[in-house]
Amino acid sequence: MKLDILAVGAHPDDVELSCSATLAKEIERGKKVGILDLTRGELGTRGTAEIRDKEAIDAAKILGVHVRENLSFADGFFTNDKEHQLEIIKILRKYKPEIVFCNAIDDRHIDHGRGSKLVSDACFLSGLRRIETTKDGIEQEAWRPKQVFHYIQWKNIAPDVVVDVTGYMDKKMEAVKAYQSQFYDPNSDEPNTPISSNNFFDSIIYRARDLGRIINTEYAEGYTVERYVAVDSIFDLI
Repeated sequence: MKLDILAVGAHPDDVELSCSATLAKEIERGKKVGILDLTRGELGTRGTAEIRDKEAIDAAKILGVHVRENLSFADGFFTNDKEHQLEIIKILRKYKPEIVFCNAIDDRHIDHGRGSKLVSDACFLSGLRRIETTKDGIEQEAWRPKQVFHYIQWKNIAPDVVVDVTGYMDKKMEAVKAYQSQFYDPNSDEPNTPISSNNFFDSIIYRARDLGRIINTEYAEGYTVERYVAVDSIFDLI
């Protein structure tokens, strides 16, 4: 299956928290969308890797994504090296996405910035035909996505591109709530974490509202880019 968008997260729930309204909008418009999780989030304070596996499946069904895979890299300890790059390259060449979304370039969790750079480097290397890979016994062709967008996570990074997601926040929040083990639950006896507070949960909405305010819509999601975003007509920007 060829994908239009591949959204990559260091942990299950990164994508849902950061860019899932954009994904829901494009899925409704007929685009093929997939999610790739680098780790199972096994070092998370709350829940377990097995619980996160199920929650990720549930969230994917809510969003309607066409495929979701997990590379099972070591949570907290994966590195940006040849071994890890090649595993991502195999996925890129398998699904041939036009656009890749990945983690924030800098963030509170060390896996986010590291995952961001790892995926970005793999996207470039995937276009080099002298790097040979096989997937499921099939020799793969070189493929480089047309654009890499970095979504915004814990830190308030100024976006380069802002997407109107009005009408898709309910779907996003439903997907986020699929991760019951991770987020605000007044009845939970699990330890508190920075993302388990009610304030954090509310921040998903008020960040989207604030970005929407700036572009004169109700809700929006923001992204940073590594290179200029080109348009055919200046009117594509309004």
